[in-house]
Amino acid sequence: MSGQTQDTAVLKPGITLYLIRHGETDWNRAQRYQGQRDIPLNDTGRAQARRNGAVLKGMLPEIAALDFVSSPLSRAVETMELLRAEMGLDPKAYRHETLIRELHYGHWEGHLQSELAGTDPEGVAAKALDPFGWRPRNGESYADLTDRITPWIAALERDTVAITHGGVSRVARGAILSLDTKTVPTLEVPQDKSSSFATARCAGCEGKLGAVGRNSLGLCTWPKRIAPA
Repeated sequence: MSGQTQDTAVLKPGITLYLIRHGETDWNRAQRYQGQRDIPLNDTGRAQARRNGAVLKGMLPEIAALDFVSSPLSRAVETMELLRAEMGLDPKAYRHETLIRELHYGHWEGHLQSELAGTDPEGVAAKALDPFGWRPRNGESYADLTDRITPWIAALERDTVAITHGGVSRVARGAILSLDTKTVPTLEVPQDKSSSFATARCAGCEGKLGAVGRNSLGLCTWPKRIAPA
């Protein structure tokens, strides 16, 4: 599947998805692979969660009626509860969704990015050749994650605020915006911004009719690429 363009319009017409990555953890800061390990936020991450809550607070009262859903991993749960508290909403009035938990990094979980060239040179080389399709031992590829996330997006029946993870954000944007799969693993995944996606015409994106992404400042977020995280 790597190197192909994904299908468009997985969001139902009229549905808006606000996609927010959890705040920073110590493992994020150290560039240690977390995957589905349950690592808590650090103080920077808590501040980021409150900042995103302050941005969404400006959209009250309408946004309070949306469906709020979080990955069950504690870094996402704490982000959600801090965000809702900052908005003045009941911190516990949301639901968990296991489908939007992070990409499973298998045998790489717990390892620093900087040490992998020495401990798993074959895996590093294979990932470099096919970053979308490569699967760590006992883990998931980005292709696997796409297969998990796109049915969830397609099933959304209400406007939704979702607190999730970097890998999930990448594949969701790849599917919604119909990106070449080669770009998906290197999409930017900031922890201090929210993005929204809806079906509309984007004036700044070559006039394409389809899903449009906007960040918390209301600017078009036609994706940028960065070095792999």
